[in-house]
Amino acid sequence: MDFSEHVLSAGKAVLDMVDREWQPLSESELEHRLDQVVEEMLESEIVAKVETQPPPTFYVQLLQSQVNAGPQILPKSTTKINSPDETRCEEPQFDLENAAVKYISNLLQSSKCRTRMAGRARLSASHTVLLSLTLLSERVSYRSVSRRFKLEKGNIHRIFSSFCESINMLEEKHIRWPVGNEAEETLFPFSSLLGKGGQVVPQVLGVLGHTRIPIRLPVGKTDMDSAEPEVKRMKREDNPDSWLNLELVCSRSGQFLHCRISKGSDLEGGKALRERLQRQPELMPTNSCLLARGNYPLTAQILTPYTGSYGPKEELFNKTLDQHFQILDQAVANLKARFQRLKYLDIGNYDRAKAVVLTACVLHNVFLNMGQVVQGEIEKEEGLSQEGERQEDEEGVRRRDTIADLLFNVV
Repeated sequence: MDFSEHVLSAGKAVLDMVDREWQPLSESELEHRLDQVVEEMLESEIVAKVETQPPPTFYVQLLQSQVNAGPQILPKSTTKINSPDETRCEEPQFDLENAAVKYISNLLQSSKCRTRMAGRARLSASHTVLLSLTLLSERVSYRSVSRRFKLEKGNIHRIFSSFCESINMLEEKHIRWPVGNEAEETLFPFSSLLGKGGQVVPQVLGVLGHTRIPIRLPVGKTDMDSAEPEVKRMKREDNPDSWLNLELVCSRSGQFLHCRISKGSDLEGGKALRERLQRQPELMPTNSCLLARGNYPLTAQILTPYTGSYGPKEELFNKTLDQHFQILDQAVANLKARFQRLKYLDIGNYDRAKAVVLTACVLHNVFLNMGQVVQGEIEKEEGLSQEGERQEDEEGVRRRDTIADLLFNVV
């Protein structure tokens, strides 16, 4: 390559950079900015008119009665004009000085798999994290966030999607199956009643279960706007495209050890995890197990409750498992309490919705590692009694019966 070709290549690189960094606003973004300016002008005029008008007679009498009663802190103005978005949203719980914002910003900057944040407005890493945590943690509208950060809604979509993509690439680092010494430290007793008389009792590695995340139906699936509220609810429950299945394995401390997100129609009941454990038995420490509810298959690695008619021995075993299921239920409640947007994802695209849910799961573990715990209220979810294969292999049946006998004999 001669000198002229080097110059040509450098010039092309500079032009590409200028085109990328100084690309003009699109027609829709320009229209949004103009609309925003007009709205702010109209609101300022309304506020100015209200403030210049004398207060109503009843308000003057109220102020006079407060003055006569003694010194009071009086309001600065008689009226405050709020936009519809502002009246239904609370202020974000994060700011640039928040420890979580700083920690996640450093996490993204130090990550080797870090991707370039999208959006024409080049936000700093801390502002990007603040914007994204605001969208995840509160059911706040994009319009409200657009006003606060002075960005077009389309730009916010790109920045948030880029943030989720970057966090998703950290999944293997923060949602990982424990092995070796880490697995041994993760184990906890099946029951405090067992193990005192020299019995060989399995230890529990984690609790397996799932929850559902409601998402917006894809365009054209059903005419939801024209339906009555009750009909909408029935259509949503009957349509598997309106849900994401979130399968989790949770440790005793609430950490997610495994995360699988699938479409609502994918009711495989832990089949993929079961096959993985069969292929890689070293993933389960010696004499350990997972616990799961009855809609999962019973295997030597995954123990489930007794179903159908049973006696006091089986009832005691099931009650012991119910205590462990509270661990997973509480972790799911904490996840949804911290990330309010998971209560309903207004996203009709499966891949984008999956990226947001995975981002929340990764950040759930990040916050726990920081010692920041949000205590959510456990709610019974409808639709979790999915009818799986209910398979029971012989080794799993024998192991469950052995544990049930030991438990029943010590009480």
